[in-house]
Amino acid sequence: MRIHDRPIQERIEALMSLSREHADTFCSPSAWLARERYLAAHPTRIVVMKCMDGRIHIPHATRTPLGIITPFRNLGGIFHLGWPYLGEMLTDTVYEATHGGHGVLMIITYHFSRGERARGCAGFDCDKDAALAHAREIRAQAEQLFGHDHRHVYPLVCGFETDGDALIVHGDDGSSLDMSELTLDDAGDLERRVTTLCPDIPSDIRRDLLPLLEGNLQHVDSLRGVARELDIEHREWVICIGRGFDFLHLPNTALIVGPYSPDLSEPIETAAAIIDANMKSARIPDDGFLLLASTPYKEVGVDRARAVMKSHFLADFATRVIHREHPKLAKRMLRRTAVVHWPSRRLERISDD
Repeated sequence: MRIHDRPIQERIEALMSLSREHADTFCSPSAWLARERYLAAHPTRIVVMKCMDGRIHIPHATRTPLGIITPFRNLGGIFHLGWPYLGEMLTDTVYEATHGGHGVLMIITYHFSRGERARGCAGFDCDKDAALAHAREIRAQAEQLFGHDHRHVYPLVCGFETDGDALIVHGDDGSSLDMSELTLDDAGDLERRVTTLCPDIPSDIRRDLLPLLEGNLQHVDSLRGVARELDIEHREWVICIGRGFDFLHLPNTALIVGPYSPDLSEPIETAAAIIDANMKSARIPDDGFLLLASTPYKEVGVDRARAVMKSHFLADFATRVIHREHPKLAKRMLRRTAVVHWPSRRLERISDD
């Protein structure tokens, strides 16, 4: 029996177990040393803007150690850099990097499926062109924020083809580099191809982009000829609101609403509607769904206390929206409120409702 078909309490416990396993892996000596060695050789800070879809696991698809890539995840991969909180988080990341003498690679992703249109991004009604256009809008906003010369922050639009986990790097002139079209023999030519595709990319950022592409090339090659389960149906049974959900990379399990938009009610209502439809179509049991609120913190004391307060606020806010828009569904809601100790990625449950 797969996790989607289990009783709700078993599903929740499986999810909590997954979070514990993720933290244990992240905190292991080997993982810590891998991060330290990687950052010593490749100090460019990497930020990825992506959809909440669990198939889009960039560290896994690029064979990058956990903790190197900073993810920003939202329903549909929809962002606007003018959103106050999102803008502050991005600029803080850039300030921290530049103060340390490092550049920032900002990877702006969209996703699609070559094998079946319906496996594309639901946030754009599986319209690949619309998703790509939105990614390019975010890139233009990044240029307004951090400069059109790309000397310090390089915004790079990348597609992610979910059937084969392949990256597609887009250049300014409409050309692209599709990793699924290359073989391992092409690895030595990647630098030349990237330079041709992105002639204005700074040399240090290009140096630190190459390991991601090389890792993706190896990953894509390892999947060739391998039979994979490509789950088309929506079977989500979790609504996550907040941040700190790095452990959640299960396809069609969770709908993640990042705390970035000034109007959180709309994506929460959309997520609830998807859960409701899943129950009515018997794609998931109708015995309940989970609302999980989470906020990361770095230090004990005020920082953790503020995270606790924020998580409670997000849980209460989402609960009000769901009760107002989907009162029948709200009766099947189970809540978990948590904070995440960011240095260890440890999820700490602070209340169960």
